[in-house]
Amino acid sequence: MLRQLRMTMDISGWIFLPWRRSASNIKDTPPLPLTSTLNDVIVDYEDPDYLPLPEYPVRPNEPLDVRKQRLLYQSRKRGMLENDLLLSTFAAKHLQNFSAEQTAQYDQLINGVSNDWDIYYWATDVKPTPQEYDTEIMELLKEHVKNAERVSRLRQPDLNT
Repeated sequence: MLRQLRMTMDISGWIFLPWRRSASNIKDTPPLPLTSTLNDVIVDYEDPDYLPLPEYPVRPNEPLDVRKQRLLYQSRKRGMLENDLLLSTFAAKHLQNFSAEQTAQYDQLINGVSNDWDIYYWATDVKPTPQEYDTEIMELLKEHVKNAERVSRLRQPDLNT
């Protein structure tokens, strides 16, 4: 109980510390134990060439319907909400009609890239798409991102549709 009370007092002290400093010009206040990120600059660096990238396992004997089910799941669970929404709505709209070759291209696109931000930047035309990923599937994804039909994409589509 005392430990929780002390921790609460410490946290409230950190929260109100800037206000206390400006209100009374106290110079002997203890420094914050946590670092502030208010003045940080976010820079998107290119990935260095010397980092080993994991290889996605190739599944040559996977049946097409199983592959499409796996890709539907992987399209929904990307790790960043932007791609979750983009790829899950894209897969719900197009994946069931893909041929085996198109499905393989989509599999390579979402699983061959090690950084999900790259997929997002390519699909939104922020960065140019590398030649190995500039396929008909990427063109379909770019058209999907443009959303010419103005469909609301605030949540992922249901799995049963």
